[in-house]
Amino acid sequence: MPRAVLQSLDSVWRADLDLASLAHEAERFHDLALIEARIRESLPATHLLPRDLRDAAVKRADYSRTLLGTVTLAGIIEVDPVWRPLLNAITRVTELSWDMPDGVEQAWFGGAIRKSAAPGPTHISAEASADPKSEVVEALRWARRLLSTGQVKAQDIAIAATSTQDWDDHFLAYARSAALPVHFSHGVPALSTADGQTCAALADILGNGLSQERIWRLLRRLPSRPFASSLPEDWFAGIPRGAALRTLDQWREAFTAAKPQRATAERAEQTLLPVLDLLARGPEAGGEAGMQLLSGASLTMWEEALRSAPPHAIALSLQSLRVADQREPANSVVWCPASQLVSCPRPFTRLLGFTSRSWPRSDNDDPLIPNHLLERRKLHPVSTAERDRLHFEIIRAQTREQLVMSRAQRNARGSQLSPSTLWPGDTVAHKRDRVPEHAFSEADRLLARARDAGQLAHVRQAQLCWRNWQWRADLTAHDGLSDANHPAIEAALVRVQSTTSLQRLLRDPLGFVWRYALGWRSARQEPEPLELDPTSFGELVHELISGAISALEPAPGFARASANEIEAAIEGASAAVLTSWPLQRSVPPPILWRHTVKEAARRTAKGLASDDLVRSDTRSWTEVPFGQIDLVSEQAPWNAMSAVPIEPTDLIFGGRMDRLDIRATGDAARITDYKSIKPPPKAQRITLGQGRELQRVLYAIAVRALLPEVRTVVARLVYLADDPATFELKGDELDDAITHAIGYLSAATTILRSGRLAPRWEKDVFYDDMRLALPADRESYLRRKASEFRAANQQLNKLWSAAT
Repeated sequence: MPRAVLQSLDSVWRADLDLASLAHEAERFHDLALIEARIRESLPATHLLPRDLRDAAVKRADYSRTLLGTVTLAGIIEVDPVWRPLLNAITRVTELSWDMPDGVEQAWFGGAIRKSAAPGPTHISAEASADPKSEVVEALRWARRLLSTGQVKAQDIAIAATSTQDWDDHFLAYARSAALPVHFSHGVPALSTADGQTCAALADILGNGLSQERIWRLLRRLPSRPFASSLPEDWFAGIPRGAALRTLDQWREAFTAAKPQRATAERAEQTLLPVLDLLARGPEAGGEAGMQLLSGASLTMWEEALRSAPPHAIALSLQSLRVADQREPANSVVWCPASQLVSCPRPFTRLLGFTSRSWPRSDNDDPLIPNHLLERRKLHPVSTAERDRLHFEIIRAQTREQLVMSRAQRNARGSQLSPSTLWPGDTVAHKRDRVPEHAFSEADRLLARARDAGQLAHVRQAQLCWRNWQWRADLTAHDGLSDANHPAIEAALVRVQSTTSLQRLLRDPLGFVWRYALGWRSARQEPEPLELDPTSFGELVHELISGAISALEPAPGFARASANEIEAAIEGASAAVLTSWPLQRSVPPPILWRHTVKEAARRTAKGLASDDLVRSDTRSWTEVPFGQIDLVSEQAPWNAMSAVPIEPTDLIFGGRMDRLDIRATGDAARITDYKSIKPPPKAQRITLGQGRELQRVLYAIAVRALLPEVRTVVARLVYLADDPATFELKGDELDDAITHAIGYLSAATTILRSGRLAPRWEKDVFYDDMRLALPADRESYLRRKASEFRAANQQLNKLWSAAT
């Protein structure tokens, strides 16, 4: 609403209308007159409304001869009605003339008018392109061609449109890549500059609240003064990078916990916490935050944005803000609105957007003063269509050398566009993939000249990859083929494995190489989730189980604890997680986070309550470490640094067991692997689960290796969602599972060492997180090479097709 009111008042002031005299015609004018009066009252003494300023100047017109002398109006096509009485008052005191192009009439002007005839351009042409983006490409190619002649200078070239917004972003991106001196006379978007991004980062925090990601984004962009230079270099030491830190209290706790790891001790807290306190106050603190954090151009932008919109709309204000592009127009190609070009035409001009919507544009009613309240011609004496036609005629007449008219055949959404009524009959249509005579950038040149592009190593490699993926049916290096016994693969195999890495080794050998030999990681796209992903939720449930059982061990002992004691232990673990997790990783917003922990606690309680009766002489451990590289503080029934070999695969592994129960006599142990997901049907047997449920079998191998006195081992899966369900492996069934697991792991290592690696059709999203490395049309690709891929993975095909 404020923008609409300001737009209407601006039109009224320009048209020299008296709102007070119109107030009796409609209530709307009375309201606008009241707003105008309030604005007039609130203005400082050094500011006046346009009509008041004009009236004050008319009273002092007698001083114009002394102050101005002889005056000539040049580069001006029209004058708003509000200023016309002032110009006529000046003509009665001093000599005032107006240099006016042919075709322009200003009957109201009382001074001397000097008409200047222009011969027009020596060459006029019309070019049609595919869309607005292609128009920009063709315009820059045209400018590059003119400059390459050596006879045309940048200051002689102009590119214009009635309204520039459809082309601005394309010009901004392509002009930079082309290294062409293109001046935006109407300014560039503030957010396209480094200082604008600083303001955007500050607005993001004020509008959306604190978070570690937002604070990092702001601090990376702040100017050194007045604040950034005072911040210690190690202020972030010890603060988990994945923590969301959405409240000031969480920041305080994070700084306190990380204090021993900072060389500057409390200096980071003393410097940053007052600023965080200020930012946490929200948009109302925008002015004070700008003064404390910004300087120079960024502070100027920030203050301008605050002046043009309320603090809560600062982000929208920054989006519409434009700033000077710091290029000198006198030695640059100019990109501008046609309304600016008519003031100073150039010899070589290209006009864009000759569609029925742009040349000329249609008129729209004022949002607050529609035509039925006030005749449109009183508010806007010259229509937009008339003005656009006049601008075109002046530009065409004043362009001395070459005028190129351009239009897009379709808009950015693909809809067909009809030509303007000003569009000539003879047209040259440019295809989007045409080979240009003059490329505007290096990328454009390489796209047009395949032979030159083929000389570049990365282009040759990309072409080879495409051919190997699309044309060849055999296994190639771009599918996964590598040298046998490759050093990187050997290094990945000899490291201490985790159950996660061994799962991926069985499920996706090529994915194992990508992650553990090449170090690839899938990107996390959601820094502030509304819910935990399944993996994180599973970790939450495991932590609650671990915390509850640890609180009950060794006294009174989980096996001897009552239901009330178990419930109290779960509540204590939940309370600890509620405050500790937000300091370590990203979690949902507070209300959703409390609900998530409550749901995890419910599943934990159901899982522990449904446990089989445990003998009172049994000791329980949770998150039991083994094969650890670094010394751990947790208690364990064995040396936690002892890794477990898997013979004869030459693999060694370590990790943490969810839960381990050992009888006091030491002759029996039970391993529990908790799953927070829904259980499969009761009738279904689960052994290795096609490699997904490898953990409990590996844990059984570890227990037998680390506790040789144990004669009986039970390995079980417990599903906690809905009604808890338990699946056990023991005796001969467990022995068979271990034998099969070792056999498949040996087969997987053989595949890796052979170098014949191939992708597989993975339908499990947990193991499909790096599909971006495969062709976009993965289904066709896998079908095309199915026989080769099956042959490469033949030793694991039985596992992947197994029902259990």
